[in-house]
Amino acid sequence: MPTPSALNPFALRERRHRGQRLAVLALGVAALAAIPATALLAQAGARSPYTVVESGKRFAALQDAVNSIGDGTGTIQIEPGVYRDCAVQQAGDVGFVAQVPGQTVFDGAACEGKATLVVRGRSTRVEGLIFQNVRVPDANGAGIRLERGNLTVRQTWFRDSEQGILSANDPTGAVLIEKSTFTRLGRCDRGLSCAHSIYLGDYGSLTVRRSRFEAGRGGHYVKSRAARIDVSESSFDDSAGKTTNYMIDLPAGATGRIADNVFVQGKDKENHSAFIALAAEGRVYSSAGLAVVGNEARFAPGVPWGSVFVADWSGDKLAIGNNSLGNGLKPFEKR
Repeated sequence: MPTPSALNPFALRERRHRGQRLAVLALGVAALAAIPATALLAQAGARSPYTVVESGKRFAALQDAVNSIGDGTGTIQIEPGVYRDCAVQQAGDVGFVAQVPGQTVFDGAACEGKATLVVRGRSTRVEGLIFQNVRVPDANGAGIRLERGNLTVRQTWFRDSEQGILSANDPTGAVLIEKSTFTRLGRCDRGLSCAHSIYLGDYGSLTVRRSRFEAGRGGHYVKSRAARIDVSESSFDDSAGKTTNYMIDLPAGATGRIADNVFVQGKDKENHSAFIALAAEGRVYSSAGLAVVGNEARFAPGVPWGSVFVADWSGDKLAIGNNSLGNGLKPFEKR
């Protein structure tokens, strides 16, 4: 099984910032093993690959494991394998955790015509899984469809689907994504609304740390309508992107920070006018004090145009600090 391109030169930049040596490295899915797909499928054929840790009960179907937790709290440990299975979490606090990170693959299945995991409980935790090849009739097929509650995602790989993570609205909810990779996601075709690597609705907050976005297939890499944003120590490698748009789009405005990331814009763009866009669809939330600092941004070889690092429609006073920008890249523009 191939690993994310964590050794791609765009994924690693070492520099000094505030006296500390930062390594901006796309950790992606750690410990991905080179195991033949046939072997994984054989393991997936185990009679009961889903174990609820708290009860010790084993289940043959993921939905049965989720239902056994109900409105309570539980962790579902999933054995290595390739699964064409999906589940809906209606309530409770549920963890979906790979027994061995990077060796549990959910391939193509979508519940409710939405996603592999459709979650609307109090909280959801996803660790060490791979979601791939999710497509649905409305072209919004995702690894995770978040409809309510808090979501934490760690060490997980989303690839070759229409969306990675898509949410509804929950202004009281918080989303945290760490050490995860988003590869060949998004689309803007068939006359339908675009899909994105991450598309968060009107949520309380979105935090993305030490993650990698690469080779988008349309739309934006991160689109968030959350009131607060924190994206740090992550890489956005658009050098192999196709018909992509912004790397970070905050269409309703947001406070918070975008710090210590690496951005590379590629040459196959639907919209190359900015790397980061703020309040382009209307100012719902104040962006006053939004910090954009310590980032590195440039163009991939062969890009023929210039662009703007931060394009702002909000009119708020931003806190744009020192960023290392390549030739042809303007730091800021009011629109």
